Amino acid sequence: MLKTVWFSKQDNRKQGAVILLGGFDGLHVGHRQLLARAKESGLPVGVMTMSGVKQENSLFTFAEREKIFQSAGVDFTFELSFDEVKDLTPVEFLQLLESAFSPKCFVCGSDFRFGKNAEGNAQNIKEATQVCVDVLPLLKINEVKVSSSCIKTLLKEGDLPTANQLLGHPFFLMGEVYRDRQVGRSIGFPTANISYPQDKFPLKLGVYETRVEVDGVVYKGITNYGARPTFDNGEIVTETHLLGFDGNLYGRTLQVEFIRFLRENKRFESVEQLQAQLEKDSRQVRDQ
Repeated sequence: MLKTVWFSKQDNRKQGAVILLGGFDGLHVGHRQLLARAKESGLPVGVMTMSGVKQENSLFTFAEREKIFQSAGVDFTFELSFDEVKDLTPVEFLQLLESAFSPKCFVCGSDFRFGKNAEGNAQNIKEATQVCVDVLPLLKINEVKVSSSCIKTLLKEGDLPTANQLLGHPFFLMGEVYRDRQVGRSIGFPTANISYPQDKFPLKLGVYETRVEVDGVVYKGITNYGARPTFDNGEIVTETHLLGFDGNLYGRTLQVEFIRFLRENKRFESVEQLQAQLEKDSRQVRDQ
């Protein structure tokens, strides 16, 4: 039931920990306030994350979340399957976490709900356990609650600057570069192709300005997320042209960070028209 990944050198559960309660399919700026409070304890900090919640795709895959959590200084993360815990009473849910981690404290936002039919809340935790509970008010920006749902709406609209502001870092895709038909290379715009996972929340289809780090160097990029109508290919792909990069990336794991939406996907009447548009896209990205 508990898929746990420890980032520190050893399993510290005997020491007790501070557990951040919530869905945590990433760490937006509101989550980071909870994390900052948890770190004040000096104890190991664990972050709870969920899979299969309402059959809705997560902002980040579990592997991507691991990278986010580790970079933020989290000691461990554990994943709960929604299907396996959805029928637990609030007391049973808390007993599961207590038996697994012997926590010294729980930290959550004031809107945290848990247990069967979401019957549990912060007050229930205080009543059902001897573990201390630290409840923080929700973070709002421009009177809007910072939440994963809000960020997903922005991604659907292609508003990457605002989504990234709420995340506290660029939205990204991490994956291994695979060999495709190499059409981009044949027209002077080689691309690094990465599969977009089916369980990851989809962006608005289109062409984006991106950033990719390779061997310590950050390159500006142009990423097509969508079909390739000029070549009569309806398959949704994620292909990135790195400006100024010359080399072989096949088999490498890259992190593509999405900066801003540039334009819609469109069909060009000729390869020459597509090349001219890609040159225009490159200038637009390079000049920023």
